[in-house]
Amino acid sequence: MTSISLFNPITLGDLPLENRIFLPPLTRCRSTQPGDIPNALMAEYYAQRTQAGFLLTEGTQIEPRGQGYAWTPGIYSPEQIAGWKLVTDAVHAKKRPIFAQLWHVGRVSHHLLQPNHQPPIAPSSVAATGVNVFIPTGPGTGKLVPPDTPRALTIPEIHELVELYAQAARNALQAGFDGVEIHAANGYLVNQFISERANFRTDAYGGSLSNRLRFLREVVEAVSAVVSPERLGVRFSPLFSTTKEERVYLGLLESNPAETYTQAVRVLADAGIAYLSLAEADWDNAPDMPDSFRAAVRDIFPGRILCAGRYDKAKADHVLQNGWADMIGFGRKFIANPDLPARLQHGWPLNALDPTTMYGGGAHGYTDYPFYNQDDKK
Repeated sequence: MTSISLFNPITLGDLPLENRIFLPPLTRCRSTQPGDIPNALMAEYYAQRTQAGFLLTEGTQIEPRGQGYAWTPGIYSPEQIAGWKLVTDAVHAKKRPIFAQLWHVGRVSHHLLQPNHQPPIAPSSVAATGVNVFIPTGPGTGKLVPPDTPRALTIPEIHELVELYAQAARNALQAGFDGVEIHAANGYLVNQFISERANFRTDAYGGSLSNRLRFLREVVEAVSAVVSPERLGVRFSPLFSTTKEERVYLGLLESNPAETYTQAVRVLADAGIAYLSLAEADWDNAPDMPDSFRAAVRDIFPGRILCAGRYDKAKADHVLQNGWADMIGFGRKFIANPDLPARLQHGWPLNALDPTTMYGGGAHGYTDYPFYNQDDKK
């Protein structure tokens, strides 16, 4: 074992970081409407959390069809690019790097969220189950509903989507981001291509595992050409066991997840990208990621490995000390504690999360969580 602390500096690609804590992508649904435009409130939220060595945005749809939840921000319009510039300027003023997470939900959507109320798009015309999407029902109000059955993409449309990822990366650079992360996790579009549970194609993008990884390879290659591999990460969510296989939102359960994801990690290793992010199962009684898989990923992937999902300081220290990860992300704890790194380092108590303010709304439950005051008697 090595002696590594969350608070040790590290490099990520060619970026020096002050610590090994990162803010993972956290959907908060606070963009300005109409237009799904990032705003000054979002800039304040991210700037508050710059004690992390590295920050990632919430999932950011690369095109209008990529949206599966009301009020999530995009990165395809001039107005959205300008809105994200507010965020990157605020974070850079705190001398921290921030990447944009490029997101397309694929089949995890509803016709009311799609242009001209068309069906969502996906590798195959098979509906996602065990997940709901969030549709607007009025100004500031919405409801959860099952996703619609998607239509299958044509090969020319797949090629167009690869270019849309590349264009989103160009837009991210224009908005001032230091790099990007490709969202290939949680049952969304890239994950749908990878998964035998969602991809039933019989052409070059389906069938064998190598074919199912083709879309991932092409997107990584196209985005690498824009931002360079040193400024690129990819997020996976390997799921090893669950009592409900249909729980697609938390990752499609493969018949042999270790084989699927070690091969997927090899794609990333061959591409030479800066990091791999592993989104671990984080619901109540979720299964732990096997240590054997963690060790296999470490053997395959030469870049940085980032992990998030139900971590506290003790679990983070365990994974770091074993060399299975280089950085640890904290999600819900970071929502309620903008100064989380300092609280972890000093053992200060944590604010409780208000789950009713997670998605949508304004400053309440977003930018009004207090920083720790040592003079407070808690």
